[in-house]
Amino acid sequence: MSQNIKPFLAFAFLALLLISCSKKLVVINPEKLERKKTPELVHTLDSLFLLRPTFFYSKISTQFQDTNQNVSFKTSIRMVKDSATNALITYAAIPIFNTMLTKDSLTILNKRSKCYSKSKLSSLKEDFGYDFEYKNIEEIILGLPISYDTNQKHFQIHDPYNYILSSHRKKEIRRNDRARPNRRNESSDIIIKYFLTADAKGLKKMEIDSPEDSTKIIVEYLSREMVDNFNIPKEVTVNVKTPRNNILVNLTYEKIEINQPQPLFLVIPESYEICE
Repeated sequence: MSQNIKPFLAFAFLALLLISCSKKLVVINPEKLERKKTPELVHTLDSLFLLRPTFFYSKISTQFQDTNQNVSFKTSIRMVKDSATNALITYAAIPIFNTMLTKDSLTILNKRSKCYSKSKLSSLKEDFGYDFEYKNIEEIILGLPISYDTNQKHFQIHDPYNYILSSHRKKEIRRNDRARPNRRNESSDIIIKYFLTADAKGLKKMEIDSPEDSTKIIVEYLSREMVDNFNIPKEVTVNVKTPRNNILVNLTYEKIEINQPQPLFLVIPESYEICE
């Protein structure tokens, strides 16, 4: 298993973070959907965004593939709302990494190499081209709309086969696409599209586009499970394309517990040195 654990962690936490740009959008619904008014779709996202548990636990089977490697591992996720997330990563039933993610830091304990590292959460941008905040990690794990703001105006992109809300108007997205080939150091907004289910009551996919970094992230929630009145993801596919890498991750939640407090545990042994 690679020593570079950041991509694994992001998806273990993000269980994220994040279908290659080379793939075209697949039309899931063979029949045209009934037209919905934008306020109705906004109400759905508002409701989903506000509904989140205080405590969350799950065991997740993960398949990770990028341009350099293809591995499978398991992750035990323990999360406390708006506070911290602990992930224990095992390979062949042996603990390999223990990690702790807080609002501003990422601590990694490498049990195999007997070393540790500490960094700011912003260091994840080096791997994904997107400046994740802690709340974004929680949102992807729980299947909630990422970076959603109930006070921000959202725009419907009309599609006969999908209900789509976007952070930007369609003409603004087109303008960003036209400018992308010539963009170097120019700053630009992150464009996020939320795809709702056919009944317009759930979230089935998110597209996160960072034109400035030439990065595209797509998270698809293939199935969900109701656990104590929370609609939690069961199967998730995450795809990321950056100028340096192509990443594909499949996540399967095998055990889920809601609002049952569990200790978040990470202790660095005195004998461990800083990882090189």
